[in-house]
Formats: sequence, C-alpha cells, structure tokens
Amino acid sequence: MDFLKQEWKKLVGIIGVFLACFYLPLGWPRFDNAVFESLHLVKWYAREHVLLCLVPAFFIAGAITVFLSQASVMKYLGARANKVLAYGVASISGTILAVCSCTVLPLFAGIYRMGAGLGPACAFLYSGPAINILAIILTARILGLELGIARAVGAVLFSILIGLIMHFLYRKEELQKADAQLMMPTEQVSRPLRQNVILMGLMIGILVFANWARSGDVRAVFLCCPGGLTTYTMEGTIVRQTEQQVLLKDRTGTEHIIPAEQIQQVRPVEKNPLYEAIYKIRWGLTIGLLVLLLGLVLLWIDKEERIHWLQSTWGYAVQILPLLLFGVLIAGFLLGRVGHEGLIPSVWIQKAVGGNSVWANLFASVAGAFMYFATLTEVPILQGLLGAGMGKGPALALLLAGPALSLPNMLVIRSILGTQKTVVFVSLVIGMAALCGMIFGAFF
Repeated sequence: MDFLKQEWKKLVGIIGVFLACFYLPLGWPRFDNAVFESLHLVKWYAREHVLLCLVPAFFIAGAITVFLSQASVMKYLGARANKVLAYGVASISGTILAVCSCTVLPLFAGIYRMGAGLGPACAFLYSGPAINILAIILTARILGLELGIARAVGAVLFSILIGLIMHFLYRKEELQKADAQLMMPTEQVSRPLRQNVILMGLMIGILVFANWARSGDVRAVFLCCPGGLTTYTMEGTIVRQTEQQVLLKDRTGTEHIIPAEQIQQVRPVEKNPLYEAIYKIRWGLTIGLLVLLLGLVLLWIDKEERIHWLQSTWGYAVQILPLLLFGVLIAGFLLGRVGHEGLIPSVWIQKAVGGNSVWANLFASVAGAFMYFATLTEVPILQGLLGAGMGKGPALALLLAGPALSLPNMLVIRSILGTQKTVVFVSLVIGMAALCGMIFGAFF
C-alpha cells in the first residue's frame, strides 16, 4: 500500500501515455496535416529565427549579465528606481528592438536577473515585440490609419499599465528586493560606461541589420483559406508566373503557390530608397559591426570576463531554446502556419471574431496570445480575417495580444518568473487587449 501511495502518479502518467499512443489518430487527415504543419513551422523557425535572431539575443543577454554593472541596472530599472524614467525606458524599447515575442525573452531574463524591478521588466517584456515601429507603420498602411494609431498608443499604455499592476500586486516582494539591493556592496566598475554602451550598441546593431528584411516588389491580393473564401494580402517577389499559378516569395523568404484564378490584384510596392539601400548592404554592415565588436572585445575585456560571458550566454540558450522549440511545435500542431491549417480549423476562428461582442474580443485576444507571430506576419493575417468579416475591435485585441505573447513565450516566462506571475502577466495582457478592443470597436 505504501508503494502504491508513492508511485500512483507515475502509474497514472504511464497509463495516460500508453492510451495516447494506443489511440493515436494516425490516418485521420486533419491530425496528419497538423503533425506536418508543426514540423514545417519548427523547421521554418529554426531557419529564420534561431541563427539570426536568438543567437545574437543570447549573446546580448549574456553581455547584460557580465558587462553591465548591477548597480547601473538597479539605478535605472530597479525596484527603487525613478518610476518615470524606469517605465519610460522600458515602454519605448520596442521602437529600437524590432524583435518578436521569443527573441525578447533572453533580453528580459538578462535585465530581470541583474536586478530590474518586476514592473519595469514586465513593461519591457511586453513593449519589446509590441511596439515595433515598422509593424505599426505597416498596420496603418494596410489595415487603416485608425488601427495603426490605436495599436501604437495602446501598446505604449499597456506596457506601462501592465508593469505598474505587476509591481502593485507583488509590491511586498519588490520592497524586500529593494531592501536587499540596498544592502549589497557597491560594485567596482571595471571599465568606463561608454565602453559598455558601445559594446551593447554594436550587438544590437548586429541583431537589427542581420534581420533587415527586404521589402516586396509587389503586393498581391488573393483568395485564400479556408476554401478560397478569405481575402488575403501578401507582400513579396514573384519568382515564377504561368497561366495556371504564381509562385510568390514573401518577405520572410517562404514561397507560396497561388492559383491564378484566386488572384484578385497584383500591384507594385512603393519602396523607400533608404530602406532598400540598407538592405543591399546589410551583410556588409553586419560583418563590419561583428569585426569591430570582436576587436573591441579583445581590447577591452580580459579572458576571465570573456569566459563568464560565454557561460552566461550558454546558460540562457540551454534554458530558453528547448522550451521555445517545443512551444513552436505545439503552436504549429494546433494552429498551423500562415495560410495553412493545423488541428483547429481556421473557419472556427473566423466565425468567432465577427462583430464587436465581448466574446469576439476575448476570443481574438486569447487566440492571438497563444499563436506565434513572427515580426510583421500579424498584419497580413489580420488583413485576411478582416476580409472574412472580423470586427475592428477584435482586430485591435489580436494586434495588442498577439505579437507580445505566444505559447513558446509563455513557457519560457514561466521558467523565469514562476507559474503564478506568468498567469497574472498573461491574464493582464489578454484582459486589457480584449477591453481595449471593445472600446475601439464601439467607436469604429
């Protein structure tokens, strides 16, 4: 009996796994397709995000731990820091860092572990992917000026409010943390502040220029899934065109085959000369910054500190990357890729987000929070949903919740903040996005 009391949980787990394997619905087309979509999404994520987005972000997070003094982080973002300065810096960070909900995680972990207060850290966590200036401009251009402005204003206010609420809810812990920080000995500064600023600036520059996407040559409007009934807009380059179909490569490099009869319009994109000039020399800029960074690292940083940097970078990678890849697999299995269905039929989502009801806004907010959006992909997705009858209120709710959260993102946040704080943070984002969507939908 004592044995059963100790081992019953393991027994239940083994039986559950056995039954899941025994009744695995292989051969059911939707299940097989969902597995296929999950593998496609994780392959795309590995190719497009790990090397150019996450690896630089891991090194930046490691550098925050090693290069920046804890006193500096606490001064500007700590629990006793000037609130206006702390939340001001955290809330506008997204205008500098064009990152997705996963790339921001190592940076968030770095500043939080270095002593940043829970409020400013959560404001940074939300604002990093949410206040992407390019995404806001694209939203205004494609989805309408009012949605673009509402997204920009809402994201800034959300980041501050979410940070303040998180600080208030856990104020006792934050006060204890602040008192402990006061008792810490003053750190000896190993190098001038300007050197740390230059090193961090070079790494951020590498992250930005390595991921500088090409603007499309054309913007195609066509009928897409489900059943070729949804109007969908995609910006990209035509690779091949025949009388039967068009092969279009989007801004992420993914190729899409579009039947000719589904295409409604193809028009050229007005290009920004400066943006295009930077794109043409992006690898030269990236390599130049990388060479300069390596030279300054050898000149300014001793061997022991370099080893500490690599160890910190490796620690973040080991903690975060497996959870992200697992989360991407699950997200792909349930929701599929852009333009492809997973286990959950997309028509269910489209029917649930019509109008401006409480349910429609809440559903859009929850669905957006669990989906994975690469940077800028939320705009064409919403274009299709709006064409299928989605209300503008739910559209804004998805814009405010989607880019800032995802299932992979939540798994990693839980490993850093714990289950309770993660649930509170996610609930705040979802609830505030839904409320904002309802208010916006009532006026527009």
